[in-house]
Amino acid sequence: MIAGIPTPLLAQATDAPAAPAAAVPQAAAVPLAPAPTVGTVKSINVTGNQRLEADTVRSYIQLRAGESYTTETLDQALKDLFATELFADVRITGGDTGDIVVEVRENPVINRIVLEGNKRLKEDKIRPEIRLAPRQIFTRSKVRADVARIIELYRRQGRFAATVEPKMVSLDQNRVDIIFEITEGAKSKVRQINIIGNEAFDDGALRSEMATKQSRFFRFFSSSDSYDPDRLAYDQAKLRQFYLTEGYADFRVVSAVAELTPDKRDFIITYVVEEGERYKFGGVKVESDIRDFKPNTIGKVSMKKGDWYNAKLVEDTVESLTESAGLFGYAFAEVSPEFNRDKDALTMDITFRIGEAPRVYVERIDINGNTLTQDKVIRREFRLAEGDAFNSFLVKRSTDRIKSLGFFQENLEVEQKQGSAPDRIILETNVEEKSTGELQLSAGFSSLERFIVAASVRQRNFRGKGQELRTSVNYSSYSKSVEVGFTEPYLFDKTIAVGGDIFRRDFSSFNYISNNDRNTTYQQITTGFQLRAGVPITEYVSLALRYGLSFDDITLDESYYSNGECSPIIAGRYLCDAIGKRTTSSVGYSLVYDTLNNRVRPTGGQRVVFSQDFAGLGGSVRYLKSRVDAAKYVNIGAGFIGSATIEGGAIIPFQSSQGAGRDAVRLVDRFFLGQPQFPGFDIRGIGPRVIRRQYNTATTDDPLDLVPDNNNRVDDALGGRYYYLAKLEVEIPLGSGARELGLRPSIFAVAGSVFGVKRPQLTEFPDTNGDGFPDPLDLGPLRTAAGEQIYTIPTGQINAGASTTCATGQMVSGQTGCIGDVANTEARNIVQPFSEQFFGDTWKPRLSVGIGVNWNSPFGPFRIDIAKALLKEPGDDTRLFTFNVGTQF
Repeated sequence: MIAGIPTPLLAQATDAPAAPAAAVPQAAAVPLAPAPTVGTVKSINVTGNQRLEADTVRSYIQLRAGESYTTETLDQALKDLFATELFADVRITGGDTGDIVVEVRENPVINRIVLEGNKRLKEDKIRPEIRLAPRQIFTRSKVRADVARIIELYRRQGRFAATVEPKMVSLDQNRVDIIFEITEGAKSKVRQINIIGNEAFDDGALRSEMATKQSRFFRFFSSSDSYDPDRLAYDQAKLRQFYLTEGYADFRVVSAVAELTPDKRDFIITYVVEEGERYKFGGVKVESDIRDFKPNTIGKVSMKKGDWYNAKLVEDTVESLTESAGLFGYAFAEVSPEFNRDKDALTMDITFRIGEAPRVYVERIDINGNTLTQDKVIRREFRLAEGDAFNSFLVKRSTDRIKSLGFFQENLEVEQKQGSAPDRIILETNVEEKSTGELQLSAGFSSLERFIVAASVRQRNFRGKGQELRTSVNYSSYSKSVEVGFTEPYLFDKTIAVGGDIFRRDFSSFNYISNNDRNTTYQQITTGFQLRAGVPITEYVSLALRYGLSFDDITLDESYYSNGECSPIIAGRYLCDAIGKRTTSSVGYSLVYDTLNNRVRPTGGQRVVFSQDFAGLGGSVRYLKSRVDAAKYVNIGAGFIGSATIEGGAIIPFQSSQGAGRDAVRLVDRFFLGQPQFPGFDIRGIGPRVIRRQYNTATTDDPLDLVPDNNNRVDDALGGRYYYLAKLEVEIPLGSGARELGLRPSIFAVAGSVFGVKRPQLTEFPDTNGDGFPDPLDLGPLRTAAGEQIYTIPTGQINAGASTTCATGQMVSGQTGCIGDVANTEARNIVQPFSEQFFGDTWKPRLSVGIGVNWNSPFGPFRIDIAKALLKEPGDDTRLFTFNVGTQF
């Protein structure tokens, strides 16, 4: 070899013969000179050694000075030295004289290991698997083993076309660099799946049952078309399971062969199956060896005679009988199905035998894995206590309640282990804590509020005691709010939940003055707090009580006042009625019925909440607000989760400082609908509203022509006294790869409406000259907030067109009073004509359909909704796309 020039070291394949001498030098055994059959060793000299001592080399062989030797012992000495893998070449001479000379050439020392060409598999995944390392002695066997190991790593990644060529670069001082040149190749796909022997079902039906799919262009987001040997075994089990559920009790997979194509890029998988005959259920009965657990107390099994045999029904029946035994306290009862096959009649008789077992009691409850969460937080969710009779239903209920905390992994289970005696059981809960802190950021775009940003911080397991601490901030150009809340779910370790919230909300409404330019109309500032308490009535029914006190201050921009009073012509009567300071003191309750199996991500059960709030316990606002919310979740099967939710509400006003009747319900107390609870519509985009549009003064043909809808438009949602909302949603399961990414797509349909306000008095402009054009309204002199008359400086004067409070002259910097004697023009409050229309006060439903995707992304939970409004009413504001993003800590 020439130092510094890489040369091939080994052949590629792990089972290939050793590399030729040109690649890795190795001396063959040299024939010894003619020697006597037996001789005596006079001396043993070692030459060529650099790192090893001569005595060390002599220790590897069995020859000793003064001892006799033969041709066989010299041969064995040669083999012993090569076996140490310390030498690249060895020669033994002097066999004819007895003066033995051992000539060695030591294997080089590895200077460094270099990986080239590895892009899909990073070095930190490969290097721990390599035996060779710097400063070790180089050996061909280790190189060959490392090549095989790297190829195996790539095969586990589905890259069966990967090749590895090792090369060696010679350096001075008998050192070498080892270079592994890696050609990764493409991922090996499943080009085709062949099934031989199937008659009852076609190939497509059977392939649909498999986890492995044939490679097609539309599966670019899926990994199911990559070859995986473990998945091959799983697919055989899936085929058998499918046939057993269709009545083919004798089905078997004769063989399953995966062949690599000649180009080593794809696989062709061939299954040979034997379907057998199709069976029906014969007699089905249950026999119990437990004295007080007899078949007549169990109920009927799900299958019946004459139905096609279904192994899944048999498994479900075994599970159902085991759970039933557990309800009676027999935790270790074994249910064994006994089959009696009649091949002539093609029937399968089944006897479910429940073996004898003692009634079991809970010896103790063990909790492991909780490092942050205190034991009592978990124990108080158990529906069983130590010493109680075992009940499988209560164990399942306990599992659901612990999952509903949202503190632990979703696959949490309460394991049942044998106790110190046959009638004792240990309930062991191995939890794996997850992040319970949430930092959520939401962003959106609204035609009303433009860009909206919201941030909230929430810790659902504060100090590991199950307490909840939260704070949120919302900001947009026209609304701001901050809120802080705390909840203690078990006050003094009793089943009493208490909590409170403190909040301040600042909302500014607006209108358009030209195109997209806006100015503020009214501002609402709300400051208050709420106290809450809750107690359980039964296992599934609870009662929540609350008291709230808030102070509202609604003000209107001074440009909407005329002569010191709010002008209905400028602002609208509904805004003039809303301004003022008010105090709301309310007390309320919620009655909750909840059987959800998981409150964080339910897959079954239902939840119904009826709540009422009465405002009038002091304060200046009086009403009764009632709401009902109901939701039901169903596991449809095959991973699909269906949900149906419905909610509605009504608010009834009482005598207040504003008077009685429908007008007594303030704008801020009404119900509103839109994004985010109603995808497909904008924020407050549904329901009663007043829309103002300017007349198009440039049009002479039609004096009542209005400017385009998006220009100079004021859109004020009025809300309603009644509303309803219904939503149907189906969560769609994805492949294992998508599940690992945390993707959960769904399709949904939403319908609802908000209505029930008195039609407001709208502004109308007179036509005094009868030309068909509405006349502007003169609301009198224009004044400042202090009541001073405003004037306009006439043309030809300095600052012409500017406003001033001087009747003559104008203010000059550095001087007091009005300087000059030129009379200024009195400024008048002139309102240009506009059209004011009332829309949306109808019970008729709005409807939208869409798709949404929840994604547990690396930077937090992410939600996208794309919804299309199918039914809408004039005046409604629609919205196609929304998203939310957050993170956890």
